[in-house]
Amino acid sequence: MAELTGKYLVGVYDDDDTVLHAVPRLRKAGVKIQEVYSPFPIHGMDDALGHPRTRIGIAAFMFGVTGCCVALTLMIWTMGIDWPMIVGGKDPISIPNYIPITFELTVLFTAFGMVITFFISNGLSPAAHNYQRFDVRSTDNKFVMAIDLGRNTMSAEDISRALKDSGAEEVNIRQF
Repeated sequence: MAELTGKYLVGVYDDDDTVLHAVPRLRKAGVKIQEVYSPFPIHGMDDALGHPRTRIGIAAFMFGVTGCCVALTLMIWTMGIDWPMIVGGKDPISIPNYIPITFELTVLFTAFGMVITFFISNGLSPAAHNYQRFDVRSTDNKFVMAIDLGRNTMSAEDISRALKDSGAEEVNIRQF
């Protein structure tokens, strides 16, 4: 995520339905919304803000395929090529014997890969900045809409009036 600098207009809402219905109205009026912060996920907010559909499922699939390939390569190489052993009269390269370990490594690679992907894609690290600086009540019971005044062509008064008309109970200006 980009570093927050500049002036922001912050609209504080009391209800999730109100903020969900306010986003399309404000976007239709020409207001460019930076982000909406809420204490819980609001279904439909991603579509209302115009966020594209996530491609995280593709990443999960690729991590799983990588884990499967690593497991099969490791077992086929060690048990069938490098040090072939006949156990119980079976062939050295017997795929059904490798299924449990292949499954486990597929799940392991997917889980670790998704955790790392989640942290990287959301900008989470020990040095991450606190983006709840707009209004700390957004972690308790309020819904906060942040609008970067530098990205909007409308004046702050017009945007403030539009926020109030859309149901915001208070509108503040924050400087970062």
